Amino acid sequence: MEKHELWQAALAKIEMDLSRPSFLTWFQDTGIMETDGGVATVFVPNNFAKEWLQNKYHKSILHALREISSDIKEINYVIAKTENVKKQAFSKDSVLKKKKISTISASGLDDPSVMKDLIVDPETNLNPRYTFDNFVVGSFNELAYAAAQSIIKNLGTSYNPLFIYGGVGLGKTHLIQAIGNEVLKNNNSLKVRYVPSEKFMGEIVDALRNQEMGKLREKYRTIDLLIMDDVQFIARTEKMQEEFFHTFNSLYEKNKQIIISSDRPPQSIATLEERLKSRFQGGMIADVGLPDFETRLLILKTKIGNKNISIPEEVLIFISESTKTNIRELEGNLNRVIMASNLSNTPINIDVAKKIISTNQNDSKKFISVKKILKCVSEFYDIEEKEFLNRSRKKDVVKPRQIAMYLMREELKISFPSIGERFGGRDHTTAIHSCEKIGQELKINSELEEEIRAIKDKIFSC
Repeated sequence: MEKHELWQAALAKIEMDLSRPSFLTWFQDTGIMETDGGVATVFVPNNFAKEWLQNKYHKSILHALREISSDIKEINYVIAKTENVKKQAFSKDSVLKKKKISTISASGLDDPSVMKDLIVDPETNLNPRYTFDNFVVGSFNELAYAAAQSIIKNLGTSYNPLFIYGGVGLGKTHLIQAIGNEVLKNNNSLKVRYVPSEKFMGEIVDALRNQEMGKLREKYRTIDLLIMDDVQFIARTEKMQEEFFHTFNSLYEKNKQIIISSDRPPQSIATLEERLKSRFQGGMIADVGLPDFETRLLILKTKIGNKNISIPEEVLIFISESTKTNIRELEGNLNRVIMASNLSNTPINIDVAKKIISTNQNDSKKFISVKKILKCVSEFYDIEEKEFLNRSRKKDVVKPRQIAMYLMREELKISFPSIGERFGGRDHTTAIHSCEKIGQELKINSELEEEIRAIKDKIFSC
């Protein structure tokens, strides 16, 4: 397998475990420079990206590459400008086209894993492929869609801010970028900027290091439309929240439009300052839920509509019925079926689909553990794992503890006495009460359902 083809296949696997903004932020302008003696040399655009990939995503990258090529034992990261390696990294486009390896994104008709096709405007950070023309509207996102359309017609005066929340891979990024693209389409003189919160934090770190905070503030406080993706990440530090708070106020006072996305509603972001929660809740809050079967089937048909791919109806139905958690997983399963068919040079059929999807689901569940559940729950609610063991009755600790117990019971089928023992030697009746309480609340509390779904996404992707 050629190194370009190897990297695209690896990216297709890596993308399934990341949020869309994180994937675009850290893997854009990367590639494999060479493979030699079991070592893959991966090029990155700057030192910041190099450190991030080495420290946070190294295991995921190595695992993805080794799944495709068992010869790879190590990874070496080097800094190189894209233009210097572009010919070398992307010269095999024709190979991909001939094999028709199609990688589908979480919420559009684009091909995000092929980095050369990410034609992102450096001024706006918007991907022009995110439009309303290829955005599928259903009952699960119609409120958010309606709010988006209203904003386009009345920028800064209709719903400001617009806060869109929902689980991983449900199309939030597509929707908010589509707003930006549509606004520019109507008036290209406006200043629009889309920024994932992780990138915003990186810019602040760089500005502080280089003593350029004034320049950064000017950059963000003179725009007409600010789109902040995955805002929950800024809640981790006071400095990030402070900077965003002042940026928010500056834009809001000038009637400039602010759009925010998150994996949960403002009140569920535990460490978010009250002054930010208040401002977020002062605008329009719209959720994006899970698509029903008919919508999932329509999404798959839309994805292959502009592709030169023939897929039997029964295969699309099977994928739609067996994949219910999010759109990213839905499209990931479609992508896996297409790739498996192409690599084995066999037609796409229901047997191939069943085998591929079954293997993927089993692999995901295989790596769930008590340690992962505790880690993901504590990170989601931003508390220390050791707090699970103390006797605190504070709501900020009790709720996450009960959810962790519930997930251990539901996902791992651990006995109640064992669950109690893992939480500081509590009685089994405490574990029973916690699991029953969460189970009952899930029936009436849609926000809790969203939170637990987001936690499960984190668990399965760790």
